[in-house]
Amino acid sequence: MLDGIPLTVSKVSRVGVEGTSADQPDVWSLVEFSVERGEELADVLAGVVDGPGWYADFHDEHEIFVVFPGRVFRYRRGDDVAREAAKEFGRGLAIPEAQLDWTR
Repeated sequence: MLDGIPLTVSKVSRVGVEGTSADQPDVWSLVEFSVERGEELADVLAGVVDGPGWYADFHDEHEIFVVFPGRVFRYRRGDDVAREAAKEFGRGLAIPEAQLDWTR
């Protein structure tokens, strides 16, 4: 349950995804939204994102948040070292490589 963080949903879509793990469905629901309190949202999501193999990512024009169960990576756009650290953590959770492609 995600409660107490105001966000505005602008789009919900379902997409077929290739290269999923055994723990993931092959159709995903994507939610596009805006939020004022990104850091707080990331912390809440880290407590509710299920494992194994699940994560959430969101960004604005300056920062990227990648949220795994119990762990948040937050870094400036263009910080390839921090991006690679998040990807390496995802690999440790057996997230397929093709899914470690969030925005730079």
